Amino acid sequence: MGNANYCLSCGMELETREIGGTPRRACPGCSFVHWGDYSIGVGALVMREGKLLLVRRAQEPGKGYWTNPGGYAEQLERIDETVRREVLEETGVDAVVTSLAAVRDQPRAIHNLYVAFSMEYVGGEPVPDGVEVDAAGFFGLDEMETMTVAPFTRWLVDVAIRGKSEGLLRDAEPIVPLEGYGLFRR
Repeated sequence: MGNANYCLSCGMELETREIGGTPRRACPGCSFVHWGDYSIGVGALVMREGKLLLVRRAQEPGKGYWTNPGGYAEQLERIDETVRREVLEETGVDAVVTSLAAVRDQPRAIHNLYVAFSMEYVGGEPVPDGVEVDAAGFFGLDEMETMTVAPFTRWLVDVAIRGKSEGLLRDAEPIVPLEGYGLFRR
């Protein structure tokens, strides 16, 4: 139900009431309803010459594990722009989104949705940022066998290398102009 105590619209103390069969924090003074706490993570699957871009985490959670680059969506940034920025910040590699490759849904106290994108390598050599990650590089399956790759990342590696679908492709020219939207379709 979340820990919201005060209305984000008018500041009045929230009450708990049943809305749609679920107890929710709602404002008795206006129409505000706290629907829950959510986070959106994004991840990059950048391939170059049959190898996948991985980073070694320098911070918790997952310190010391190899993962694909990524981060969390910013409020006013499209997630395909977020993942491009995160790859560039963490590794110095420029890559552009081509398709949506995988989604992980993880309901918990802060419900997490993670969106992994297939990305086309544009340029740059992997150099760790020295803050979030302390190592970066392109690795093949044989090299990954001796690396401490995080379990979820192992699943994403399989999606990137052995995936049977191109995923949902980025729709750069939708049939109607939809400024500011990130659109992906089959």
